[in-house]
Amino acid sequence: MRARPHRRPRPEGRRRGRRGSPRRAAMAPAELRILAVLSSPLPLRVLLLLSLLSAVDVVSAAAPPLKFGINYGQIANNLPHPTQVSGLLQSLNVNRVKLYDADPAVLTAFAGTGVEFIVGNEDLQNLTDARKARAWVAQHVQPFLPNTRITCITVGNEVLSGKDTVAMQNLLPAMQAVYQAVVALGLASQVNVSTAHSVNILASSYPPSSGVFREELGQYIQPILNFHAEVGSPFLINAYPFFAYKASPGSVSLPYVLFEPNPGVVDPNTNLTYDNMLYAQIDAMYAAMKAMGHTDLTVRISETGWPSKGDEDEVGATVANAAAYNGNLMKRIAMGQGTPLRPDVPIDVFVFALFNEDMKPGPASERNYGLFYPNGTPVYNLGFNGASFSPSPTLSSSSKPTITFLMAVVVLLSGFFL
Repeated sequence: MRARPHRRPRPEGRRRGRRGSPRRAAMAPAELRILAVLSSPLPLRVLLLLSLLSAVDVVSAAAPPLKFGINYGQIANNLPHPTQVSGLLQSLNVNRVKLYDADPAVLTAFAGTGVEFIVGNEDLQNLTDARKARAWVAQHVQPFLPNTRITCITVGNEVLSGKDTVAMQNLLPAMQAVYQAVVALGLASQVNVSTAHSVNILASSYPPSSGVFREELGQYIQPILNFHAEVGSPFLINAYPFFAYKASPGSVSLPYVLFEPNPGVVDPNTNLTYDNMLYAQIDAMYAAMKAMGHTDLTVRISETGWPSKGDEDEVGATVANAAAYNGNLMKRIAMGQGTPLRPDVPIDVFVFALFNEDMKPGPASERNYGLFYPNGTPVYNLGFNGASFSPSPTLSSSSKPTITFLMAVVVLLSGFFL
């Protein structure tokens, strides 16, 4: 059960004086401009109105959305209400979110925000039934469109790196049934279908050009690749260089996994130089797909991140390393950088995760991947100091200037006819 959101303190402008009357707040610059316009002659009002309309466009375009997405996990008992999360992400200008289910409270809270969602369903056995797959899409996806932008459904998560052979056999039929449901409901132009894989489906990843899938998984992966090519959906991978460093800190260079300056590693087969492990993992996946006859698919990172805390034996799980990994990665994403093999294809990444999740099982690191604590405080500095919770999913701090100008326009238009 989610905790109730904390009550917001009374805004400064609403405090009452000793006699019980509201204090007069100082006028904002925008309000002074409105009064000046209203007191001007009519021709001048027209010119000023045009300038205000231009200002609306400038303000609206001043803060472009960030180029990375974020995973919004909810395995916790202390997370804020989705409405507050909506305000937080809008204050960050994050416009892509990945869920592990299709939580109606979250999808409702983000209605009208323009934020794009990936939703998930891991009930593979039921999803192989075409009737049940259609019922799920009709109940959990269709009602929220188009007010909430749902662009992808992930069927299962890291199924092929597990040990459940029944789930492996059900994966593709479930993906096909969900896609057929999307088509039947007329949603195919808005929503695609995929699944997320661990990099552990690779038998070899070094050098990147030698990337190849595990032999025993070929029977599952080949038809899945064919499915992606047929429907035009991306190949999603969850990639964590942290795991490689944790397993072999003596042989894996920390700067190499943190995107810090280092000599790099040269692939002897392609002569391409890699200065970080994540890009090498992406290109190893491209090589493995090419070995199966597919050069027509795009690899996207559905999860990557670094924990800020771990158990004593979890080497490298520190605040400094987490800040370095995610901070350096975000800089590269902002540059539109591609991998050495595909330099013209900007990497597409969903960072894991939005919050620390206190109920996740496993080692301590599993509960400490968040960029934020549940109270909205950043775990470390990534330039998110202006982030804040908002009580409304449609009125964040970044949108208030635009709304002020729009109110001014309404007042001016009414003034012309008085």
